[in-house]
Amino acid sequence: MNTVKDMPEAERPYEKCEKFGAEILTDAELLAVIMRTGTIGSSSMRLAENILEACPMGSSLAGLASMSINELTEIRGIGRVKAIQIKCLTEFSKRVWKSRNRRKTYRSSSEIASYYMEQMRYLDHEEVYIMFLDNKCAFLGDFKLSSGTVDRSLVSVRDIMMNALKRGAVKIVMIHNHPSGDPSPSEDDLKITEKIFKAGKLVDISLVDSIIIGDGIYISLLDETDFYNLLGKHSVMNG
Repeated sequence: MNTVKDMPEAERPYEKCEKFGAEILTDAELLAVIMRTGTIGSSSMRLAENILEACPMGSSLAGLASMSINELTEIRGIGRVKAIQIKCLTEFSKRVWKSRNRRKTYRSSSEIASYYMEQMRYLDHEEVYIMFLDNKCAFLGDFKLSSGTVDRSLVSVRDIMMNALKRGAVKIVMIHNHPSGDPSPSEDDLKITEKIFKAGKLVDISLVDSIIIGDGIYISLLDETDFYNLLGKHSVMNG
């Protein structure tokens, strides 16, 4: 059985989707539909199964998000075009998630963490985002501050404050991820947060939270008792 057409009609992913809806398809079937074609000697279904088996997180679509184009092309039957298709698929799913979780206002760490979770939980490197809010916690936008290792010596407080002033923000939130999946704060995390907080006070811009994204979990540094003593009793919930 080398092609999808050789499969019984009831088992073909296109026909199943049309008759029963996309939600009935397995992860491999969804991936096979997206890729459309297989390779010599292997149907799109077999190829999709091979890709999922190669995922670092086990046979699931979630693992695809952490794989690079180069890693995908190492899988037999996956060339540059199919690798790019897969990466675009994972990016599409992240953007759908962010679109569905975008709010007009953010008043809790859980709301902010939900917005960034799918975008950041599977990254194999650290990224830092700054979220901008007005005095009523309305979302004014965000920007990527850095990508790679979160090093307090490389974090540009000047860039943060200039962007905050440009957008008319009076509150900011720092969000970054831990590739290990464990959001427990490091010493650098604490020092970077303190550095940004103190700089913001000089220009009347409040750092109201600092959130670390793990794999499906997060930590808000301002929920930590020690940080209330360090930064003062600030919260996204108050003015």
